[in-house]
Amino acid sequence: MPETLDFVHALYRDFFARGVRYFFPDAQLLETGAAAEVAPSLNFFSLTDGTLRLEWMGVQYHLVGGDKVFSEDELRLLGAMGGVLSARYRGIFSPGSSAYASHLFEGLPEDRYVSAFLNHYPYFDGDGLPAERDVVADAIGVLRQSSLITYENRRISTGVILIGAGSDPYHAIPQLPEGAQPYTSALVSIKSFHRLCDGLNTVFLVDRRGMLLDLVDVEQFAQACLGATLPAPSAARYRAHSLATLKGGHICLVLTPNGEIKVFGGGAQIFHFLEGRWRVTDLAQKYRVFRGAVGHAGLAERLFTVALNLAENRRGGLFVILDNLEAAGHLVAPGDLLDDTLAEGSTKSQIHYLLCRKRALELEPSVLQSIARVDGGIVMDREGCLLAFGAILRSGGEPMVAQDGGRTTAAVHASRHGLALKISEDGIVSFYRAGNRVWEI
Repeated sequence: MPETLDFVHALYRDFFARGVRYFFPDAQLLETGAAAEVAPSLNFFSLTDGTLRLEWMGVQYHLVGGDKVFSEDELRLLGAMGGVLSARYRGIFSPGSSAYASHLFEGLPEDRYVSAFLNHYPYFDGDGLPAERDVVADAIGVLRQSSLITYENRRISTGVILIGAGSDPYHAIPQLPEGAQPYTSALVSIKSFHRLCDGLNTVFLVDRRGMLLDLVDVEQFAQACLGATLPAPSAARYRAHSLATLKGGHICLVLTPNGEIKVFGGGAQIFHFLEGRWRVTDLAQKYRVFRGAVGHAGLAERLFTVALNLAENRRGGLFVILDNLEAAGHLVAPGDLLDDTLAEGSTKSQIHYLLCRKRALELEPSVLQSIARVDGGIVMDREGCLLAFGAILRSGGEPMVAQDGGRTTAAVHASRHGLALKISEDGIVSFYRAGNRVWEI
């Protein structure tokens, strides 16, 4: 009946709007008029000002992302949302769809959007219904349920590598063993299941049909790509996971000891589930932006890597790169400066000689991480020469508007004199420039 169709169309427009608000909380989705036709297909067009024009279910929208341009991964995520909702819509009205359509509606919508981003085949099937089960969504379901379980009062960590559809000459994929089980939430109830792998050193291996094939060592699986260059630096703990996905289209999902879900693909982290919501990591793009702003590839890589390591260990920190040395006198108290002539009278000056005239690239990442854990910030020039550590940054007479914490306030103010990379103890890394947050991981 027409009334029923109108209700379903309105419902699916609401589903789409909810998905946009979930993944793009800082963006604005504005209805601008009627589209040419009412169809379950998402069309979007990039405009010259960096915004998007969308068409979905008979309505035109204008999506404004604030002061940033939508990245390639964000556009791909929008397409994944449209693919999932379109497949579910077809599942309602297509004849003879009940055999498979029920699977389309399992799990949370946002999990399905992430899954369709990673593997679109279960959804993008023209006007027909998908012919295969969503293996990625099943894996997300396993990790979600596992995150609710503890063993000896400790959170469970686990992981899985999903074999991709690409060509992979480096790995001999094992044959399906006798008695193989599908990698679904049904395995979570098996008590020994979570003791077989920890997600950090060992992960399960699952084929494209979703069958559990093997248990593998991550370092060994990534050995073939050990000398390859990753699209972006990785935290040391997950470098092997990134390398494992560099070739062959493999996807790696890890439930970390912190209760976070990380998703790796194409040699970099793509998504993470933290504090109850999925976030597009977009690590490669954000690293390119940071490296371009720093202007020194080696320094950018070192600071980015250390920041990720600190975040994984839930340690806070703040790195400041000044545009000019004059700003150091305004931003840092004389007693905190490493310059011998300005450090007199400070108790900290007794150990200043350990880092005086040192460069960030001369220090091992572990040493730089240790220094970053000292209360206050690490201040350096554009070449990475250390000017101060453990420094409490001053305003120099400029107004300092309180932000969501002292470290954030310091990062915003310091970025007016250069660049600031802030690491929060909740595992989030933020990059600031000219008093504004450029990105957040």
